[in-house]
Amino acid sequence: MKTNSISVLLLTVLAGLALIPRAAAQGEDVAAVVNPSNPTSNISQVDLRKIFAGERHTWERGIRIKLIVRLPGSRERLALLKLLGMSESEYKQYWAAQVFRGEADSEPFAAPSVGMQKEAMKVFPGAISLVNAPDVKPGMKIIKVDGLLPGAPGYPLH
Repeated sequence: MKTNSISVLLLTVLAGLALIPRAAAQGEDVAAVVNPSNPTSNISQVDLRKIFAGERHTWERGIRIKLIVRLPGSRERLALLKLLGMSESEYKQYWAAQVFRGEADSEPFAAPSVGMQKEAMKVFPGAISLVNAPDVKPGMKIIKVDGLLPGAPGYPLH
C-alpha cells in the first residue's frame, strides 16, 4: 500500500511538472510578422483581422498578400482563431466557402513549423504570419499591432 501511495504521488508531481512549461507558454504574445521588404511597420487589429479573413488582398504598394498560418492545435493557430472569432471547424468551412465562391484562389498556406514559416516569408514578398514572439527568426519582420509590439502592456495577440 505504501508503495502505491508513493507511486501515485510521484505520478501526480510529474504530471504537474509537465504542465508548467505549457502554462508559461500560454502567456506569451504572438507576433504579427511580414517579409522584411514589406514597408508596413504598424497595423490596426481591425486591418489584421481583415487580412487574415481574406477581405484585404494587397498591401499598400499593391503587393499581393500571402497568408501563412500554422497547423491546427498550435498556439499561433489559436491566436488566429481568437482574432477571427471562429472555431477551427468554422475557419475550415469559411475558407472552403471562400474558395468555392471564387473569392480566394486557395486556403492560406499552413506551415507545420516556424522554420517553414521563415522559408515562406523569404519566398513571398507579401507574406504575413503569426509567430510566437520568442520564436521569431531573422528574416521575419515584426510589425506593431495598434502601435504595440509583443510584450507591451495591452498588446492584443496572445
